[in-house]
Amino acid sequence: MRQFMAQWDKDGLIIDERFNSGGQIPDRFVELLNRPTLAFFGVRDGQSWQWPPVGHRGPKAMLINGWSGSGGDAFPTYFRQARLGPIIGTRTWGGLIGISGAPALVDGGSVTVPTFRQFNPEGAWFPEGHGVEPDIRVDENPTELARGRDPQLQRAIDEVMQEVAKMPPAPARPPYERRIGGGGER
Repeated sequence: MRQFMAQWDKDGLIIDERFNSGGQIPDRFVELLNRPTLAFFGVRDGQSWQWPPVGHRGPKAMLINGWSGSGGDAFPTYFRQARLGPIIGTRTWGGLIGISGAPALVDGGSVTVPTFRQFNPEGAWFPEGHGVEPDIRVDENPTELARGRDPQLQRAIDEVMQEVAKMPPAPARPPYERRIGGGGER
């Protein structure tokens, strides 16, 4: 959330979902990423601003890899369902089963117990053990990463920038109406 709030107003967004080990908030992020602009406030002595105030109207792409699982599988699934942009990288690990309710062991260790799983509104289970396939496969390259280059990120930048170039600008504030008298004349 901290990173999103500092970036939501950029022309394009790249959501780096790699290494996401999960959690139960991907629906909230998809909601924020998919929030349409409904109106603009024309401020008399300042910049116009959009409503809702936090929503992104530009192109997006998501990066995934095999270290993303659980909520890290759900997030790209919801991103794809919302048709927010291409998913780039390698397949997630496919472990969208929740664990809870297992007591701690006497020696301080723990055991995980699968206790819940997701299915979609059509009644089909999330494909456990397979994960989410990218729309654009770009393999991880540790050698390039060690050199300070990230091929997956670069591909996402290229994809988003192509779409930014096609994006229409936000509408200009229309001229103020001239209202005379009480009869509604303009």
